[in-house]
Amino acid sequence: MATRFRGFLPVVVDVEAGGFNPATDALLEVAAVLLDFNSEGRLVQTATHAENVLPFPGARLDPAALEFTGIHDPWHPFRGALEEGEALRKVFAAVRAAVRNAGCTRAILVGHNPGLDLGYINTAATRAGVKRNPFHPFSTFDTATLAGVAYGQTVLARAARSAGLEWDESRAHTAIYDAEITAALFCEIVNRWDTGAEKEKGTLP
Repeated sequence: MATRFRGFLPVVVDVEAGGFNPATDALLEVAAVLLDFNSEGRLVQTATHAENVLPFPGARLDPAALEFTGIHDPWHPFRGALEEGEALRKVFAAVRAAVRNAGCTRAILVGHNPGLDLGYINTAATRAGVKRNPFHPFSTFDTATLAGVAYGQTVLARAARSAGLEWDESRAHTAIYDAEITAALFCEIVNRWDTGAEKEKGTLP
């Protein structure tokens, strides 16, 4: 892993939020999927770390965003939501441990159109005073771009189906599901590329 991505550990992240502005709109869910190569040299998912998040004081909650995510009451006790800083510290700790175990220098966020996800991660960490953010501050891997090249599809549901993955619309738009399906898509693309590259070099039949 340390050599395949130039010392970076790809970590697939999805967030759900109360809007599109990380500075004003609440972070409500965060999920991070860890990856590694298996004994056959294929990139696979190894663990998912996710937390529900309480809106920060004064946060904006767009009713349309809540309807889209299905989080109608962000303060409902059954959500088991944590304060923003506590939630990020728990996820970051798992990511930092994975970075160390892989012999990498830093995590790099993988997402489907990941600019918003990284923006929420960076902004929320700064707002909550969370130090040691493990993610590269601006670089990402974008599965929308990668899927556009690999399959000619940029919408997550269509890209997933083109990659031979099952898409469950009833579970979509939750951080865990979207992160895990994005991780599966990223793994399919990387494995397809690596196998193709080995064939080109003549090392595979």
